[in-house]
Amino acid sequence: MDNLGLSRMWWMRFVYLGLAMTLLFFQLLPLETLPRGWAPPDLLAAITFTWMLRRPDYVPLLSIAAALLLTDLLLQRPPGLWAALVVAGCAFLKSRVSGQGEISFVGEWASVGLVLIAITVFNRLILGITAVELTSLWLVFCQLLLTIVVYPIVALISQTLMGVRKLTPADADVLGARA
Repeated sequence: MDNLGLSRMWWMRFVYLGLAMTLLFFQLLPLETLPRGWAPPDLLAAITFTWMLRRPDYVPLLSIAAALLLTDLLLQRPPGLWAALVVAGCAFLKSRVSGQGEISFVGEWASVGLVLIAITVFNRLILGITAVELTSLWLVFCQLLLTIVVYPIVALISQTLMGVRKLTPADADVLGARA
């Protein structure tokens, strides 16, 4: 791989971590004093799945785990649970995509939606088994639905503004078949 490709890969890894920290910063800001009746989408999970499916070399699993573990700790969620589930979902999607070749965007969206549903159910199940106080089912469903709905927007922004595109076979040859 040439130096340009290597520096771009490291730059995009730092961009991912910067996006994660920016999203975390805005989640921690006390903008509202009253509780909301809805939950916003999990943009970090949407960005993580988008980047993992398009350019897995930009988001190594260790970076994902570190960013999500920090998010768990600062948002006072059970430490590591959501991080572990998202990392497991990323590993599943990565193995599924690498075995199938090229899939359409609708297939990608459906796969991400099913993985999000599965990790949300597992999260809720594990929290229930361990007797952790659960949030309202409506808020969990709302966040899940909004995350699935916002995924195409995140994918479009990632592709157009940040250049996170799927590698073509020609690109993979130029980069030394790292895809």
